[in-house]
Amino acid sequence: MAEPAQRPPRVVAELGRPETPAETAARKAESSRVHRSSQTLRNLVVALVASLAIVLFIVLVVVRPDGAVRQPIDYRTVAAQSQSSVSETLAAPDLPSTWTANSASLETGADDIKAWTVGFITPKQQFIGLVQGIGANSSWLSDEVKKARATGSTTIDGLEWTVYDRRSAAEPGNYAYSLSTVAGASTIVLHGTAPIAEFRTLATAVITDLGTDR
Repeated sequence: MAEPAQRPPRVVAELGRPETPAETAARKAESSRVHRSSQTLRNLVVALVASLAIVLFIVLVVVRPDGAVRQPIDYRTVAAQSQSSVSETLAAPDLPSTWTANSASLETGADDIKAWTVGFITPKQQFIGLVQGIGANSSWLSDEVKKARATGSTTIDGLEWTVYDRRSAAEPGNYAYSLSTVAGASTIVLHGTAPIAEFRTLATAVITDLGTDR
């Protein structure tokens, strides 16, 4: 049987002669190293892109306040629909278009106290919650300000409000600053993260809407 033909030694142009077995082995080893290095780099790039995609997914889909972004709602309509359940006028203050509400509800809590709640997003993109407790007692008020102690008082549009300033607390959340007052048979609490000027704007609008005597 005829011997299979052997390939002639590879001629290296730079050397002008066939490469030696040692040079052949070195060339193949270097080629393998370059291939492995290129493959590793591609794997790193793929892993990095995948990681960034996961982070983007978490930011856009998972990390949302209260689990989802709430759409603006017409709190005045909700107030009108709920009004027949209570004898006191529900606060539905007239505010500039730069204010929006993302929640509004009338619920019955402890001691059968009905509370009308509206969550506002202010022009500064901060939060102020309006809570109107009908026939509320001191225990209800304490719960609504998260048992914070009064830090002073202020007069807004002729009506005195109690101040609960917790902005220096480590994690005050949506109770960094609160105001409370009594309007007729209602106890009004405002709490949130907005600047004091925006609290005063909302407080004035609430009292104007309720028509309470100063």
